[in-house]
Amino acid sequence: MNLLIVSSEAVPYAQTGGLGDVVGVMTQELAARNHHVKLILPFYSSIDRSLFKVKKSIEMMNVEMGNTTLICRVWQLDNGQPYDVYFIEYNHYFNRNSLYGDDNEAYLDNGKRFAFFSKAALEVAVQLNFKPDVVHANDWQTAIITYYLKTWNWRNGFFDHTASVLTIHNLGYQGQTDLSASRFIGLNWMQVREEEFESLGTLNLLKGGIFYADQITTVSPTYAKEILTEPGGCGLSQFLSRRAKDITGILNGVDNKEWDPESDQMLPANYNRDDLAGKGVCKKELQKTFSLPVNESIPIFAFIGRFADQKGLSILKDTLDTFLTWELQLIILGSGDPFYSEFFGNLPNYYPGKVSAYIGFQSNLAHLIEAGSDFFIMPSLYEPCGLNQMYSLLYGTPPIVRSTGGLVDTVDNYDEKTGRGTGFIFQDISPAALLNTMGWALNTWYNNRASYSIMQYRGMGKDFSWNGSISEYERVFQRAKKRRSHWQ
Repeated sequence: MNLLIVSSEAVPYAQTGGLGDVVGVMTQELAARNHHVKLILPFYSSIDRSLFKVKKSIEMMNVEMGNTTLICRVWQLDNGQPYDVYFIEYNHYFNRNSLYGDDNEAYLDNGKRFAFFSKAALEVAVQLNFKPDVVHANDWQTAIITYYLKTWNWRNGFFDHTASVLTIHNLGYQGQTDLSASRFIGLNWMQVREEEFESLGTLNLLKGGIFYADQITTVSPTYAKEILTEPGGCGLSQFLSRRAKDITGILNGVDNKEWDPESDQMLPANYNRDDLAGKGVCKKELQKTFSLPVNESIPIFAFIGRFADQKGLSILKDTLDTFLTWELQLIILGSGDPFYSEFFGNLPNYYPGKVSAYIGFQSNLAHLIEAGSDFFIMPSLYEPCGLNQMYSLLYGTPPIVRSTGGLVDTVDNYDEKTGRGTGFIFQDISPAALLNTMGWALNTWYNNRASYSIMQYRGMGKDFSWNGSISEYERVFQRAKKRRSHWQ
């Protein structure tokens, strides 16, 4: 198939979270299946142009918005990839300090920025005479593509046979913007209604995208069910329920080239499920790196992630007065909400030699933490898919997770009677539930090491590759094409 993938981020070019990881790897995997793939991204000023060889593809391209025409430039990656990558340069929107906002505040014109980007991405296909079978939009930033494909008067019916698939990576972010942006985006009064784009007196770009998409996917089967009711639906459950037959939950895969303890170049020693000696070397190096006492018998609990309420940091915070009296070490890596950055950043001052934190993100530290830790804490209030729990399993680090979304689909709860399981799962959103489960894990470490080792072995044997997921996406693309044909 001809596939046009449009996203606000993708590794290795631009990334703030899991969206970038997934789109970047999925694009490669689809190209490896012999699909003709073009990936389109904004040309953010934060993209290091010295790392990526680019050439001009379109010197000047007109993009007709609802009440104006904007002129941009298009660049193409020139590095022999099996798929094409294009960057849309429009400095007024993309020459900024960060992708979506500064100082934890979203840019006020985000709706206009990404509506323009979405429209420009489709115009690139027209200019290149690349007729997609499917356009794959991702999250609120490009959701409006599904509307443009069905309503805009494209020259000579260019997209008449093009279907749309919208993937919801995180329903908590919906692209709400002021109603005054309607004319620029190209919405008329028929679209600015509750059934489509209007939501509580604002425009909701993701909501409108859901209305027009031929098929919708989420990033795990359990999350696909959770969003059909509240609170999982984040206010959109009634609109998603109307499209329930068109929604498919597809678990994200893991990039096995980057995340494999047997070949990971960022580790001081490699290892596999049959020989964990290298994991002990990684643990020792981790303790040294984070200035913790080197002691292989003391378990290391770790957290890596965005500092956001979604990640369950409030309940983790409220366990620490008790949790940190136990015989263990805690390592934190992350950034985001200033409150949590300050709280966890200062924690080592109150618990020297027991807690260490790095506020920010470094890929090499993330790899070392996954390899050197003994337990990984992931107490998310909701988690559409999650990747860190999969990394942890593959690296022999049993995760402690809440029963939600992709965490349910990837972690098997430990059963003391049978010895089965790959991690520890709790249900309630409460400090007590998390504390009890971390205590359960700690008890297993000290008093049932044989079961802990079996848990590691099982987790490291899991298959989280993209093979099965890509096959599911291909089936969704075919369903989208069939549904689109009914519009002819």
